[in-house]
Amino acid sequence: MSNAIVRTDFNFPGQKSVYHGKVRDVYNINDEYLVMIVSDRISAFDVVLPEGIPYKGQVLNQIASKFLDATSDILPNWKIATPDPMVTIGRKCEPFKVEMVIRGYLTGHAWREYKAGKRLLCGNILPDGMVENQKFEKPIITPTTKADVGHDEDISKEEILKTGLVSKEDYEQLEKYTHAIFERGTKIAAEMGLILVDTKYEFGKKDGEIYLIDEIHTPDSSRYFYAKGYEERLAKGEPQKQLSKEFVRQWLIENNFQGKEGQTVPTMNEDFVKSISDRYIELYENITGDTFIKADINDVMNRIEKNVSEYIKSL
Repeated sequence: MSNAIVRTDFNFPGQKSVYHGKVRDVYNINDEYLVMIVSDRISAFDVVLPEGIPYKGQVLNQIASKFLDATSDILPNWKIATPDPMVTIGRKCEPFKVEMVIRGYLTGHAWREYKAGKRLLCGNILPDGMVENQKFEKPIITPTTKADVGHDEDISKEEILKTGLVSKEDYEQLEKYTHAIFERGTKIAAEMGLILVDTKYEFGKKDGEIYLIDEIHTPDSSRYFYAKGYEERLAKGEPQKQLSKEFVRQWLIENNFQGKEGQTVPTMNEDFVKSISDRYIELYENITGDTFIKADINDVMNRIEKNVSEYIKSL
């Protein structure tokens, strides 16, 4: 467990600042490039859990890298290179202040809202009589604000335009890109025997052009169902077989933790940590169709520092 990367504190050439997120550490290089190190931290219920998960960072970084490449014909993205299994280096863009969430199925947050009687979600009118995990006639976009602290909040297109968070021209382009990337992700998932259920995309601008930024189609930012047996489970009202980190949330709930005040994170023993690591590797292989090759993590901090520093010099 000691080889899991839970915090980085590098000083790269040209480094201006560093931002430590829930999972990613992002280094600003000369206000021109970003070095994104995907750590082995794991979060659930907006809480970073106390133990790191070996290879989780490599899994997420390599999935995102593959899907950035697989969608680069739709629009440009921030990625320039992945000089290390846990690192992506890319262009620094000015992020839009909204995240574009797109849903193909009524599940998760959308289902909870629907079950509570709501039929309007971020400006989308939902028909009566739907059941959990049912496919929408067409995918719906349910944007959220990007909160610096606390939870992101649902917001509609009308509210975004009214408050000036994004211009009308840019927002309509973001919608087009969101639908196109989701369609591509859906097609790739189907080839793997999976259903891309819902996901979120982040976009930014550089030199007046819109870029896709951050991660895409990873099990941390997306929900996948197994296609086999989907219809049967839906007809019986049974839970769908998921490919996401939902199993971690379930374990926490079973151990009386949902991130609420006064609750204590349960102890994560070595066997449980290894089981999460194994599940993430399984996710990688199912989503990408590639065999996961474990990087050498005996001296992982020096490996990252060397690989990143050498690449920055070539920029």
